[in-house]
Amino acid sequence: MSASSSNPSAVVWPIFVMALGTFVLGLTEFSSMSMLPLIAETYAVTPSMAGNVISGYAIGVVIGAPSFMLLTNKTNRRTSLIIFAAMMCIANGLSAIASSLPELVFYRVLSGLPHGAYFGTALLIAASMAPTGKRASYMSMVFAGLTIATIVGVPMATLIGQNMSWRVCMALVAALAFITIALIYMFVPSSPVTTPTNLREEFGVLKNKLVWSISGIIFVGFGGVFCIYTYLADTILNVTNSPEVTISVAMMMFGIGTTIGNWFISKLADKSPLRTTGIALLCSVGVSVIYVFAASNIWWLYLTVFLLGASVGLAAVIQSMLLDVSPTGHAMIGALVQCAFNTANAIGPMLGGAILASGASFNETGYVSAMLFFGGFIMWALSYLQLRNRNPAPATS
Repeated sequence: MSASSSNPSAVVWPIFVMALGTFVLGLTEFSSMSMLPLIAETYAVTPSMAGNVISGYAIGVVIGAPSFMLLTNKTNRRTSLIIFAAMMCIANGLSAIASSLPELVFYRVLSGLPHGAYFGTALLIAASMAPTGKRASYMSMVFAGLTIATIVGVPMATLIGQNMSWRVCMALVAALAFITIALIYMFVPSSPVTTPTNLREEFGVLKNKLVWSISGIIFVGFGGVFCIYTYLADTILNVTNSPEVTISVAMMMFGIGTTIGNWFISKLADKSPLRTTGIALLCSVGVSVIYVFAASNIWWLYLTVFLLGASVGLAAVIQSMLLDVSPTGHAMIGALVQCAFNTANAIGPMLGGAILASGASFNETGYVSAMLFFGGFIMWALSYLQLRNRNPAPATS
């Protein structure tokens, strides 16, 4: 690896290939949300029932992230990546031919299983290839695949789904995963695990109360993002009464918001991560409430969705805070963040679907979103109190 690290051209292809994998994961996770109306129409079910497709994927991630961390503890990391990409290929291919909604939900659970493990393994390989002082930038390049998926991939997939079929989208994702398998084999160097993870040390971080309260911000608060995002397409069609093409624009605005929010919030958090997180959560509560009323106008909706996307920038800040309060067990921290993020991805659509089933309008998912963000703020407050007991100036820690 060191040889590759000293030669920038030797790492371009491996990084690109691993980023292609995160791009596929981004498509797998987010494109189905924009196509929920199409899925509901195919199986003649309500949007809230179709929302189980989203929750199924999230459940798969929650199960798969820690499980595969254990199962691949001693496996060559390149081999692990190939296995995870193969799972992505097979599960998405099966999703494309699912004959019923329960069958599709099951395949979505399978699709989610390799999500966290692929991310974690790819980031470890990128870190091992990076020269001194470049680790963060190498890891961010791998993660960029997900960002590009939200800005470009999901809007394109939405258009394909609307003009052809959501099944075609999932088949294309499976094809991209297959290409990723071949490229990983060709370009990603072998990465043997020289020092297997100390499982006792990794699981030891779960005894840290601060780890749970800080990760609770994601577990609860980020449900607010997915509560709105999952039913955004339905809101545009049924409340805003805009044409289908505007769904792709809204998805793009969300992706742009995520990208800018990641940069802007991270800059603010460099000085005061805890205070920045608290303020951002309260702002997100306000954005969620505004969404309820902004949904009547497509331009105001675009702006609100952009701001909602910006709130996703908190994820990196929260993960950084977790690493700060837990000097060991970073692999488990990574798995926990994936579990938290996707538990939120399950909770948000479930609660949003529940109020829709009770007769609420699609835009009123904003109220549920606001409550979830406020729940995240409560978890932030608990973290603040714990940090204040450890540190007299927690706001600057």
